[in-house]
Amino acid sequence: MITELSANTQAILMLTAPLIVGRRTPGAEVLQPREYNKLAQLLHENSREPADLLSPEASQLLNDDWLSAEIDSERVGRLLARGFLLSQAVEQWRQRAIWVVSRADEQYPRRLKARLGGHAPAILYGCGDPNILDTGGLAVVGSRHVDDKLRDYAAGIGELTANAEWTLVSGGARGIDQASMRGALEAGGRVVGVLSNDLQRAALRREHREVLMDGRLALVSPYDPAAGFNVGNAMQRNKLIYALADAGLVASSDYKKGGTWAGAVEQLDELKLVPVYVRSDSVKGLQALMDKGAYPWPDPQTPEEFWDKIADSLDQSVPAAGQPELPIEASDEPAVIATPLGAPDEMLFAVVAELVIEMTTPAPKSLDEITSALGVSRPQATAWLKRLVGEGKLEKQPRPARYQPVTQATLLLDQPKDS
Repeated sequence: MITELSANTQAILMLTAPLIVGRRTPGAEVLQPREYNKLAQLLHENSREPADLLSPEASQLLNDDWLSAEIDSERVGRLLARGFLLSQAVEQWRQRAIWVVSRADEQYPRRLKARLGGHAPAILYGCGDPNILDTGGLAVVGSRHVDDKLRDYAAGIGELTANAEWTLVSGGARGIDQASMRGALEAGGRVVGVLSNDLQRAALRREHREVLMDGRLALVSPYDPAAGFNVGNAMQRNKLIYALADAGLVASSDYKKGGTWAGAVEQLDELKLVPVYVRSDSVKGLQALMDKGAYPWPDPQTPEEFWDKIADSLDQSVPAAGQPELPIEASDEPAVIATPLGAPDEMLFAVVAELVIEMTTPAPKSLDEITSALGVSRPQATAWLKRLVGEGKLEKQPRPARYQPVTQATLLLDQPKDS
């Protein structure tokens, strides 16, 4: 768990966060995302960072022409004076085991930086293991008001995702979201819930405690942990759900209304971060999404079919489109490995095979260790390892699962003996 706030994160919180404590209502003058991005850009261009606004020379900095001409320095100064309020909020978060990271922190999810650039939230609040946020997986979204049949369907998708060793990513709302998350957790899988409200309340729920503590659930939100429901926030967080995944499944959607529809259309028409699937059904909303380019869900029934029909078909070489680069903070450097556009997949696989065999030669390595070393998503690493095992270059040790090269001695042991 991330326990200490960096100086950059402290500054960004005071500039952008409402810091809701007790019954206090959110402040009306905090910097909005566009305003903060403008300030971050100015700081970067002048070799500065947010932490400099808390330094002894902060007053002089706020009065420099390059900053005061573009930003309301008096407003920024008032926000930076909220140190006591920040300390109260931090203590409240710690009591609920809530951590905080900013785009200036190394722990900030690499996927969000790489895919969303300057549109990634300046602050991210969370509870649970933050490492799950960079494992990729399947985003499952859908309507809040659905019948038992659809809830059972979503739970089944969650179970299948877990059995295929993919992380399930969803929004934590009633209906499809919660059903899919429950299905994955009950099957022993890992889940990311991207919440639009009430993070601190969700972190304290009895059904979440054990899975949060054992590292199988991460709850995150770009909004204050005490913030209540807001339609705009619920709409905006949809892009984070897709950005943290490798593929998305829309299990149900109204036609031209609601957050599920808006989020899917944003992916299909603008962001194009991941392939979007829709449940095969004649429902008008789902049919309309297919008309916009969504794929029909191939309905895999087993983990093997899931890999054959979904995971192995993902094009990992296509970069995220439509997001402008913004040099936010000094540590804002994506570490996600991808095939250069136009480079043959076999060239990348040959390099990966050499790296994996080299790193597993001294001692067997787990999937998570290999994923971390390669700097890729968990599903991508799993796909490569599956192929290396199938080609006889690696062998998988069970319980606990570890991978090691197939040595000549192993090959001789596997040969049939003469009778």
